[in-house]
Amino acid sequence: MYSVDLYGRVRRACHVDGLSAREAARVFGLHRETVSKMLRYSVPPGYRRSGPVRRPKLDAFTGVIDGILEADRSAPRKQRHTAKRIFERLRDEHGFKGGYTIVKDYVRERRLRSREVFVPLAHDPGHAQVDFGEAVVAIAGVERKAHFFAMDLPHSDACFVKAYPAEISEAFCDGHVAAFAFFGAVPRSILYDNTKLAVARILGDGRRQRTRIFSELQSHYLFADRFGRPGKGNDKGKVEGLIRYARRNFGNARPPNCEATRKQSPPGWSGTGRRSCPCRRRPTMPATSARGGSAHCLWCATGAMTIPSRWPMAIARC
Repeated sequence: MYSVDLYGRVRRACHVDGLSAREAARVFGLHRETVSKMLRYSVPPGYRRSGPVRRPKLDAFTGVIDGILEADRSAPRKQRHTAKRIFERLRDEHGFKGGYTIVKDYVRERRLRSREVFVPLAHDPGHAQVDFGEAVVAIAGVERKAHFFAMDLPHSDACFVKAYPAEISEAFCDGHVAAFAFFGAVPRSILYDNTKLAVARILGDGRRQRTRIFSELQSHYLFADRFGRPGKGNDKGKVEGLIRYARRNFGNARPPNCEATRKQSPPGWSGTGRRSCPCRRRPTMPATSARGGSAHCLWCATGAMTIPSRWPMAIARC
């Protein structure tokens, strides 16, 4: 193989000094094809295979190996085939006469090709991500699970989090209204997972059939919706990170007597810690209201849910 220095001298002689390929071949003592190759590449390109690798002993069994690897994708990770086990099955069940090395190399190559590739994401201004998270919180000394709505603006890292007693349509809509008011604008588009609060069904061609209440919310605020791939939380990694941050920084505080009062219910509550609120909303977790200290549900104790028959006035868009 010729050195990079020789490549540079030949290329400079032809591209800068004006020598022809024939003359450069005579001056440097090279074949004209070698000079042409040096003019195409700035550094030695190395060996380039002209065709796929031939495996005379293995080619008849590659379909069997591919089938085993495909079946392993749905198997528990710790029960998937190793290259050694695949070699043993080929030898015992299919009469394979080759060696272990060619099987191992082929399995490694196939697994590298099927591995998921991650690339850095670039976020344009005016786009948001939304998701719900869960955390255990203490209300009136009783531990309950809270569901918190999270909206993140990846470009600026601005974020909004609001807790609710349940992940239901009212909380979903109120979270959007509160987030838009907090940011003072409506994002151009919002990325969701395939939550049942927004997606009624996923059709055969991948299109989403929206729920009625989500369609009404979208029609009022005129933002575009986007949906991640099922089971791929990394599609909306920014809001997933916000949920982890909120859970670890806002959801891990406990009152000093929380453990002592954990199994005690406030006066007037059932043994399960649930009761219908005087406001006649659905039974929810207890909370102490600011209205004279009486027991109300978390909805009216925080003033969290006030969904009118018509949506509030539109907020200025980004």
